[in-house]
Amino acid sequence: MTCSTAVIADDEPLLLCALRLQLQQLWPELQIVGAAANGIDALRLLGELQPDVAFLDIKMPGLSGLDVALAARTTHVVFVTAYDQYAVEAFDKQAVDYLLKPVNEQRLGKTIARLQQKLAPATNAPNTAPAKEWLRWIRAGSGNDVRLIDVDGVSHFHAADKYTEVVTANGEFIIRMSIRELQAQLDPSRFWQIHRSTIVRVDAIARASRDDSGRITLTLKQSPHRLAVSKPYAHLFRQM
Repeated sequence: MTCSTAVIADDEPLLLCALRLQLQQLWPELQIVGAAANGIDALRLLGELQPDVAFLDIKMPGLSGLDVALAARTTHVVFVTAYDQYAVEAFDKQAVDYLLKPVNEQRLGKTIARLQQKLAPATNAPNTAPAKEWLRWIRAGSGNDVRLIDVDGVSHFHAADKYTEVVTANGEFIIRMSIRELQAQLDPSRFWQIHRSTIVRVDAIARASRDDSGRITLTLKQSPHRLAVSKPYAHLFRQM
């Protein structure tokens, strides 16, 4: 089996070393073939080594990670940065993921899984359909700004007229998408529709309570909201 290769670029030596160690622990098969402390060296390494993956800081001397990514034609790019305001631009450059420093090990594990799926050799079976990629990031309005929200941080979605509210621990945001459209893009093993107007992230549920009339209400782990489960979806909670 061919090992995948990677280049890391970060102008902070301690953070570069920490990311290298995390990758070695979580993805021991990955060969880190180069490291750079600035954007110019990172661009040179991408050209010389043609790695499968590049982990790029965004703010670096010489060239930014966003500039370097423009040359990554065959390389899967993951941005690793302390700044969240570049997320929209990063995904416009087809980034696989956008990690905020300090890098959480569990979050990095999810990124690695996505990369491994993209790097897996294609099957020769002619009738095998490609695995569907579920929605991971949502662009939502916040005043005059556009926020990029990781679905892992969403507790639930709630329909509001022609819009949908995206509820997170950091606030509520609005997207111009119906609940039905949204449901089709979310992983059904992680997001359950519990009402015609509500979708909840399963991991965000603390407990399900049933009253004397049989109605079920959900209490969430990090949210004051209590969500009602309508009868057509009550079967989801028989084992809870």
